[in-house]
Amino acid sequence: MGRKSGHGFYDYSEGAVKPEPNTDIVLGTKIVDRVVAMLINEAIDALFLNIASAKDIDLAMTKGVNYPKGLLAWADEKGLDTVLAQLEELYTNYCEDRYRPSPLLRKMVREQKNFF
Repeated sequence: MGRKSGHGFYDYSEGAVKPEPNTDIVLGTKIVDRVVAMLINEAIDALFLNIASAKDIDLAMTKGVNYPKGLLAWADEKGLDTVLAQLEELYTNYCEDRYRPSPLLRKMVREQKNFF
C-alpha cells in the first residue's frame, strides 16, 4: 500500500525507525554483476534472433536507455567467457530460464570471438 496509506512493508508512522540501507560492497557488486550478465544475455539473444544488429543494440542502450556503454561492448570488456560462467553458475543455482545462456554466447566463447 505504501506511504500514502501508512501501511505496507515499511512503518510510515510518526517517529518510526527507518531501516538502514545495506552498504555491503561485495553484495552490491554481486547484484550488479548478476543484473549486467542477464542484460548482456538478453542483448545477445536479440542479436541471435536477428532483431537488430550489434551496432543498433548498443546504440539503443547508450542513446535510448543512457547506459554508459552498449551491452555487447560491455560483454567484450568483461569477457564473454566471464559472462557465460556467471550465467551458468546462476542457472545451476536457481534452475530458472532467465539465467539460461544464449546459444550465440556459447558459440562465441567456444570460437573465442568478440562482438567488436
